[in-house]
Amino acid sequence: MQELLTLAFDDPPETVRVAAEVLARNADAVSRSYAHQALGIVFRESGESKAALSHLRSAIRAAEDSGSDDRVRDVRATYGGALVFAGRTGDGLAQLRRAAEGARPEVAATVRSRLAIVLGILGRREEAIVETRRAVEEIVRLGDRNWEGRARNGLGWEELMSGRVEAAEQEFLAAERILRAESATLERLEAVENLGEAAIARGAVADGLRHLAHAASGYEAVGRPPRFLLVCARANAYLAAGLPAEAERIYSDHVDLGALPDVRRAELHYHRSGARLAAGDVDGAIADADLARRMCRAQDRPWFELRARLVSLRARLESGGTAPVGETRQVAMLLDDEGADEAPLALMIAARLTAGDERRRLLQQGATYRTRANGLVRASAHLAGALERAEVADRAGVLRACASGLDAIDEHRRLMGSSELRALATTHGRELTEIALRHAAHDPRTLLRWSERTRATALAQPAATSDAATIPAALAALRDNGRRLAEARLAAEPTEELERERLRLERAVRAEAHIQSAADTDPQRPAPVEEIVAGVGDGCLVELVDVDGVLHVLVVHNGRVRRKIAGTTAEVAELLGPTAMLLRRASRGRATSTADLGRRLQAAILGDAVRLLPDGPLVLAPTARLHGLAWSLLPVLHDRPFGIVPSAGQWLRAKEVRRPRPRRTLLVAGPDLASGGAEVPILKERHPDAVLLDGRAATLTDVLAHLDGADLAHLATHGRFRADSPLFSSLDLADGPLTVHDLERLRRAPYRVVLSACESGVLAPVGAQELLGLAAALFSIGTAGLVSSVAEVNDAATADLMVGLHDGLARGDDPAAALLAVRRAAAKDPVAAGTAAAFVALGV
Repeated sequence: MQELLTLAFDDPPETVRVAAEVLARNADAVSRSYAHQALGIVFRESGESKAALSHLRSAIRAAEDSGSDDRVRDVRATYGGALVFAGRTGDGLAQLRRAAEGARPEVAATVRSRLAIVLGILGRREEAIVETRRAVEEIVRLGDRNWEGRARNGLGWEELMSGRVEAAEQEFLAAERILRAESATLERLEAVENLGEAAIARGAVADGLRHLAHAASGYEAVGRPPRFLLVCARANAYLAAGLPAEAERIYSDHVDLGALPDVRRAELHYHRSGARLAAGDVDGAIADADLARRMCRAQDRPWFELRARLVSLRARLESGGTAPVGETRQVAMLLDDEGADEAPLALMIAARLTAGDERRRLLQQGATYRTRANGLVRASAHLAGALERAEVADRAGVLRACASGLDAIDEHRRLMGSSELRALATTHGRELTEIALRHAAHDPRTLLRWSERTRATALAQPAATSDAATIPAALAALRDNGRRLAEARLAAEPTEELERERLRLERAVRAEAHIQSAADTDPQRPAPVEEIVAGVGDGCLVELVDVDGVLHVLVVHNGRVRRKIAGTTAEVAELLGPTAMLLRRASRGRATSTADLGRRLQAAILGDAVRLLPDGPLVLAPTARLHGLAWSLLPVLHDRPFGIVPSAGQWLRAKEVRRPRPRRTLLVAGPDLASGGAEVPILKERHPDAVLLDGRAATLTDVLAHLDGADLAHLATHGRFRADSPLFSSLDLADGPLTVHDLERLRRAPYRVVLSACESGVLAPVGAQELLGLAAALFSIGTAGLVSSVAEVNDAATADLMVGLHDGLARGDDPAAALLAVRRAAAKDPVAAGTAAAFVALGV
């Protein structure tokens, strides 16, 4: 009957069936005790505490009837754990300790192991780890492999919660090997989950997500929903990656509050409060955190209660409210006494509410955590150090601390293969970036160095790619869904079911991308100022830097870096809506005048810096939020060639890209264009050796195959920019959309690309000065230059403009010079001029 207890974890429905049969035939007392105990475990795990406790009390009575003291002790230990799960902590611990009194070694070891698990759930770390180590030693001596696997899982968890990540991973690996050999399927999957948690704790988010995905697949294979702790682990991984909304969604999609034991329900409210706070839902965060505090206090769980208090205090301060100074300091001191990962953050919050020597002391204590294994904890500690140095006006010390903090963030995200996760992870360094730029603004060269250190860093490391010839199943299904959606919309058929399918498939594609490890190539370091100045030479680079909501304009020319202060980002933001509206009018064939708006944009964005600009071409590196601007509307830019780059470093890398040989040209005409892609046949005549893919031949597989390593690619297709999910921004092809995920699978980047679709050049600002979108994907894999639009465009006008653009490229012009010729030719036609203004040259 002992096997029935193992079955309770591996196959609950079968356990219920077998136990019911045992009880129905009025079996002997020992068998009845096992049957009731197994049912108690099943109901405990499903959150049905009342039923669990009832069966376990029946199990104790049956064990007592059997006359076996060992049976009584074993059931009593299970009963004690169930009482704790039901929130009756004192009663549960009393039952567990009573079960251990006078027990034989083999029974005492298993009771001690269960006591350790309960102590861990309660957050009593030191007691838990002592009991767990003793249990492991005793169980190993007794030779019970199943219990050894369970106990090592528990020991690894306590090591992890105590910050000893490497030791934890060793225990989890040993547990996984043992439990696999013992065919303990579900308990082995717990060990895999725990390996995922450990990987995340040391900063390897992609590795952690991969372990968690493996565990989730294992549960699905045996028909079990994922464990509550697996759900929490996945959500915490997405929080670490800078995706709080995704973390919150995981809780809402996968957790049934009614099916959770009381202890798990309290944990859910605590974990979800952190996700809600990071997602900006302050009221929801406060409600969850306060409920978690009350529940954990009632359950005598000070470890969780303390952390819920921290979330509640943070949320109240972030909402603009106040927090009690005494309580805030008490929370910080308690976390610091534990040496908790949350301590640097808590100490900084307490420091905000104090002044003078006390503030400095709290910040100095927060900075002592800068040697932790987790990069995000180290970054938080370095932030505390930067704030402390700012207290004494030590500018050099502030910048050193910020540099170390950003290095820790870089280490955290370099392990990620997903470009989305890498870009979003920089969110954790936003305050470090803001402080660094504020303290660097006094000197133009220093500001340029720090601007480059903190912008478009994700583009310096290509995304992990898979074989372009093998399309992942979820991505192939998404493409087919896109084709069917387009057909349904064209036929005015219902699309609700297809839209739901699209969302499901997009989540699957993102999940597959998120578990990819980083590419083998090392990310490139930011370009030194001297290298930038030398690269610019007698040309001109203009870099815009947002310092506390004010635009600083850096002009690099003839060996000098000069700085001017322009308008505020709020002033510029007020002009972006009218700009988009005017370009939309032009795309629909309505004459527009943009002169006045252009002058206002120029005054707000460049200010007096226009007086520093020499004649001739220039390169412009805007802030992330200004990348989507139609820059040629600015009078100073309208009649000169200019290129837009994410950073000066990216521009220098683009200049070094060698053109491929032989020089292949690809021409693509997508479906449903009003002009029918009218420029493509003309371009084919001028490029007789070009590969032409149009109509049904313009399939994603063929387009990717010919795009790979091309010298010049022209794609005349409809485009869709997805602000909600930039990596699903797409170009329409015959068999569905080509997305950023597809572009990232290219082995060799095309040298230059022309995207004539609407909004094909729009890049979404994410994280701290990072960019995502079609153009960003091409830059990250090594494309040197693009011509694309940042707004809606008129199809007919675009076709004529594209022919002129290619004439310039054929003459040997770079894209910026070719676009200037196009703008000049379109000047007398308001619709053509508005359309030309929507196109920008990115890169070189």
